[in-house]
Amino acid sequence: MGQIATARGRIGYVEKGGGNETPILFLHGVGSDKSVWRPQLDHFGATRRALAFDYPGYGESEFLDGATRDDFSASILSAMDALDIDRAHVCGLSLGGVIAIAMHSAAPDRCVSLAIADSFAVHPDGQGIYDRSVAASRSMTMRELAEARAGVLLGSDATDDLRSEIVATMAAIDPPAFRLGAAAVWLADQRDRVANIDVPTLILVGDEDQVTPASLSEELYDLIPESEFQVIAKAGHLANVEQVQAFNMAIESFLSQQR
Repeated sequence: MGQIATARGRIGYVEKGGGNETPILFLHGVGSDKSVWRPQLDHFGATRRALAFDYPGYGESEFLDGATRDDFSASILSAMDALDIDRAHVCGLSLGGVIAIAMHSAAPDRCVSLAIADSFAVHPDGQGIYDRSVAASRSMTMRELAEARAGVLLGSDATDDLRSEIVATMAAIDPPAFRLGAAAVWLADQRDRVANIDVPTLILVGDEDQVTPASLSEELYDLIPESEFQVIAKAGHLANVEQVQAFNMAIESFLSQQR
């Protein structure tokens, strides 16, 4: 793990792999950081460059006061510039899916394909979730907030070890950065942007996701022309770490169609 200097400040990233295949980028959720993608970096790094990034204020990235979802998107695009990545497959979970959509809107030619997991175009309770998240981040420590949220985030197959990892990662987020992330995700309404997506798109959702239920992914599927939709069994909101093999194989199969 490390940082790279970009036109928009220092951005934290981790990279594995190499070769001539199109790189794949991974974008985390509001309550995590780039480390949540370790299982995917290990898998996809065997055949291509695989990278995960921190948003401004998260992990090893420089804080950007007042950053919006479009600022997050611009930061990832700037990191691509600094790392000499012209075009990539982009995979995002939850907030990461929101940022992937924003990246395509800003620079469609740089997104070879999208994989949007446990996310949405607009959340029907977005304002409420945002208000509760901000209030909790001011009245609790981040560890207390993480302990309170873990049960909602994870599905029935999640182990105690995974729960502990999720709590520790969320506990390490600075509250001001978390609040920017909360606004970026929960207040998003990108239905117009989604309707203009013109690259191959895979939509994934855990069948036990209580935070962004399958109906929101189905809406994405309806809005995005020529998209694919797949449910990950026995996964909650964090499908990539709850059902690693199923998640990786879904993306691997999807990528094999893009060659």
